[in-house]
Amino acid sequence: MKVLVIGGGAREHALCRSLSLDPDVTALYCAPGNAGIAEVAELHPVDQLDGAAVAALATELGAELVVVGPEAPLVAGVADAVRAAGIPVFGPSREAALLEGSKAFAKDVMAGAGVPTARSYVCTTPAEIDEALDAFGAPYVVKDDGLAAGKGVVVTEDVEAARAHALACDRVVIEEYLDGPEVSLFAITDGTTVLPLKPAQDFKRALDGDEGPNTGGMGAYSPLPWADPKLVEEVLETVLQPTVDELRRRGTPFSGLLYAGLAITSRGVRVIEFNARFGDPETQVVLARLKTPLAGVLLNSANGTLDDQAPLSWSDEAAVTVVVASHNYPDTPRTGDPIEGLAEVAEQDAPHAYVLHAGTKRDGDAVVSAGGRVLSVTATGTDLAQARERAYAAVGRIRLDGSQHRTDIARKAAEA
Repeated sequence: MKVLVIGGGAREHALCRSLSLDPDVTALYCAPGNAGIAEVAELHPVDQLDGAAVAALATELGAELVVVGPEAPLVAGVADAVRAAGIPVFGPSREAALLEGSKAFAKDVMAGAGVPTARSYVCTTPAEIDEALDAFGAPYVVKDDGLAAGKGVVVTEDVEAARAHALACDRVVIEEYLDGPEVSLFAITDGTTVLPLKPAQDFKRALDGDEGPNTGGMGAYSPLPWADPKLVEEVLETVLQPTVDELRRRGTPFSGLLYAGLAITSRGVRVIEFNARFGDPETQVVLARLKTPLAGVLLNSANGTLDDQAPLSWSDEAAVTVVVASHNYPDTPRTGDPIEGLAEVAEQDAPHAYVLHAGTKRDGDAVVSAGGRVLSVTATGTDLAQARERAYAAVGRIRLDGSQHRTDIARKAAEA
């Protein structure tokens, strides 16, 4: 099978790494890719928001499966253009991707499906914003209705900060605060059958101890030793399957990756948000544990034949990923700095630890930073403590001027 992956971050590097290890994949392409992905896939330039350009590239390459990684191309309808060209694609249609593209749409779907979530108001005027903030009180949860690369949510005790964020959005969802730990659960679906993956937990705040601003994610781990063993089964029954059934009932079937961001509250599981694609950085640890070859599973989703899929096989090992971010992230990051130590990790830490590239590019013989989140250093081990130790040993070999990373990824879970 010839596979084309769209995107250029660490999520796409994780997908390409897994696909490159699949014996059924005879050719692997990525557009536009990055410096790390170039080691496992052939790179091609493309405007990933241009459905016609992506479909033309897939046709030219003879791709038999297109995997759309990021949310922006999905919301822009890229998967529709590829489907129209007669090529199987892993990723939802533009209409179904609104589940991530609009928080208000997602709330409406959840209401129709009877999915447990936070009470919320959709606001478009200053008066509505003030009314909603007053109704819920602190801590305030304010979400930009549209796509914001993981940085459109403010959770704060400060009503003025909450109001300022709300006023900066065209349309905003203000909701009640959900207590309890958060869990990310991915499921692959063809619009009817839903196949849940293993749960993970990510770390959204920039600094240790969950301090600092929200980011796109600073690290993740899997499995979750503290979670109820029946959690996946419960979420499949109460969240994932009802949502897929509701979207099909509405005439906008969802095929691809359905990502449920969950809060395990004192009143039970509640959905914080849905995403319409693999999450970053959780994909890095979930795929590190998946033993089933990936391409066939994604193709079954694209072809509507997921009910033929054999049960997935998983490693008992734990996985941890630590994001190395550039200076000043999540504000305007500094780019163009050389990254050193990548060869040392490959020589000294493989196969248990490896580096997945996010914001990188080639500059002559050097690899340089090209974004906010630069690398996802990922490791596996017999348990979380060993996986953490291996991940941080590898992080210690990497040199990037002004870079930052959290030192507490998976620490509590490993010590529990």
